[in-house]
Amino acid sequence: MKEENVQPLPGEAALVRLGLDVTQPRPATSEKRFPDGGAWRVEIPSVEGPHALEAVLEEAATLDVPIHRVSQGSGVMMLTDAEISAMLDLAGDIEVSLFLGPRGTWDVGAATRSLSGGSGPRARGRDQLGQCLEDARRAADLGVRNVLVADEGVLWAAHQLRASGELPTDMRFKVSVLTGPTNPAALRVWAGIGADSVNVPSDLSVAQIAELRAASAVTLDLYVESPDDVGGFVRLYDTAELIRVAAPVYVKFGLRNAPGIYPVGQHLRGAAADTGRARVGRARLALDIVERGGGAPLEMSPIGAPALPVPERFG
Repeated sequence: MKEENVQPLPGEAALVRLGLDVTQPRPATSEKRFPDGGAWRVEIPSVEGPHALEAVLEEAATLDVPIHRVSQGSGVMMLTDAEISAMLDLAGDIEVSLFLGPRGTWDVGAATRSLSGGSGPRARGRDQLGQCLEDARRAADLGVRNVLVADEGVLWAAHQLRASGELPTDMRFKVSVLTGPTNPAALRVWAGIGADSVNVPSDLSVAQIAELRAASAVTLDLYVESPDDVGGFVRLYDTAELIRVAAPVYVKFGLRNAPGIYPVGQHLRGAAADTGRARVGRARLALDIVERGGGAPLEMSPIGAPALPVPERFG
């Protein structure tokens, strides 16, 4: 019996006629959902300030692209209070996620510039840990309810502050792709210490992503197209299948062959806006592919309901 919601893969009918049938079983459809009942949402990453957000929203209106969340990579500390408030005002019902604090790749340690990459974007020492938590407090005071973390210690500490009421109980913590898990046990660890959504590295196969999904109810975030510094993968044709096996999932649209713009400032204002528009264009291309293939296999969430399922936590 054919599983419901399992649509033919792109080009599958033509391949069958040529005698090239699918030889491997496809992963099961995820039965997990967002609290609103939806299975997937759209995120535009690297929206680095009000000017870039204006460009993204304008392009989204032109191309009819729904956006549930925009995220930023330069960090809370690289925005003024007025800029953060402006982003929240511009976004309206769209969720805004801001990156927490300094990171090892910007610090004085040399290991991050070695071939091994050292400890990468993690917070170095007690001071950077505290600085990240201060960023979380400041963002929360300004009305932000979603922040990006790239360090297990920062996540655990922020989750403890949320549990004790020092951060808002509706604060949501999103794990960066820079430290995202690649196996089911690692996903459970991130969820267990406080993650509400987890960026999954884009070089995982559909089957491997399905394995992660089976391990936890935590929301997954997945680059359909990823920036060069996390692989530069372009997986537009996989969008429908990724939605089907990874739900609840944010499908994200990065941009290959784009300049590195973190941290953004006035000197990169034009690049931030132009690349933001291009990311929306990539989302339109993926949505068109999904629609030509018979539509999304599962229902999209409405915009303006950012609540996430609460995964199992450690005691």
